[in-house]
Amino acid sequence: MTTPDESHSKTTNVPAPSWLRGFHPGWFGAVMGTAVVGIVASKNPGGFSALATTTKDLSIGAVALAALLAVLVGTAYLARWIHYPRDAWADMRDPAVGPLHATFPGGILVLAVGIAAVGPQVLPVSSVPTVVEVLVAIGVPLALAVSLVFAYLLFTLDLADTRLVNGGWFIPPVVTIIVPVVLVPLLTQVQRPAARLLLFTGYAFYGVGFVLFLLVLGILHDRLVTRELPPSGIAPSLWIVLGPTGIGAAALVELAHATVSVLGPKAGPIELMSLVGATAIWGFGAWWLLVASFLIGRYVTHGGIAYGVGWWGFTFPLGALTLATTTLATGWSIPVMGDVAFGLLAALVLVWLAVATRTLVSLVSGPERGRLASRREPPVSDAPLSSAPREIRTERTAAFHR
Repeated sequence: MTTPDESHSKTTNVPAPSWLRGFHPGWFGAVMGTAVVGIVASKNPGGFSALATTTKDLSIGAVALAALLAVLVGTAYLARWIHYPRDAWADMRDPAVGPLHATFPGGILVLAVGIAAVGPQVLPVSSVPTVVEVLVAIGVPLALAVSLVFAYLLFTLDLADTRLVNGGWFIPPVVTIIVPVVLVPLLTQVQRPAARLLLFTGYAFYGVGFVLFLLVLGILHDRLVTRELPPSGIAPSLWIVLGPTGIGAAALVELAHATVSVLGPKAGPIELMSLVGATAIWGFGAWWLLVASFLIGRYVTHGGIAYGVGWWGFTFPLGALTLATTTLATGWSIPVMGDVAFGLLAALVLVWLAVATRTLVSLVSGPERGRLASRREPPVSDAPLSSAPREIRTERTAAFHR
């Protein structure tokens, strides 16, 4: 007897590789984490003229690599849905793995921002808006769809065990906060009525993402206070809080600038209020960076954090906070903030190199390669999940990093 997945694969007459069945939906985190390096580098944090050429080359190289990764990972991601829809849907229903499906539209949107930033330097200028528009047309609907589906599943599944709550739940909200950032560059390419619609849409998506972030933050905070710390396998997810705070602060400033350009001088006060609000959000993000660093340090000294796809959760969130720091340094005209942004960029590059190196080592080593592709292993947590409903007590639940 064949399974639905096997039957589907036969009808397509295309043999599906065995590793595809367990392909992790969070691999697009590598696209997000790589593209954000290029986006931040294109801003030349700190404004150091001696490093202008270096940051320019870094930005182009990172965005180009992100584009290549998007093609490779995207092909595998879509092929899995075609050949093994049952397994892909099971992942979506898993509270530990499900939110990582949002990295797919997230990677597309962050790549769009990166191409808008560095594209004119390497591509025909006239082609850049078209490429960005295509990516936006794909990424925005998918971002909304994933956020709706995952929210519906959370609302309808009986998550009786609060230990299932993890930082990965921030990914769908943060992806919707990215939407206004990617829409802003398009405002200059359309007529004023369309620009108003895009601006309206940007603020609407910002509201969706940021309110959801606050709601999830409250749940995670309660879980951290009232229960034991999450198992080391999902420790990187605690870092993801930096994502919505960082991109949330940067997006608020970008939207304010766009509002003035679309609505005129009467919208001037919005810029000041948005700058102040973004600074407050950034302040919480900076505070969480310290908290998360202490917690990660605790995990490292108490047994370490085994490598997994979740390690890419260290890259984009830090990049988002670095982007916000760069934006605020310019908005406030405070040179020392520019120095802080440059320091964060240096840290981001080091973190990216560490994660990328560990990923390459894992991919080329035989046993590790098999473990990396498939998550069909026991949970990394010894905590019983018997109080959770059977449909979510999968062998992959709580194995975020696999």
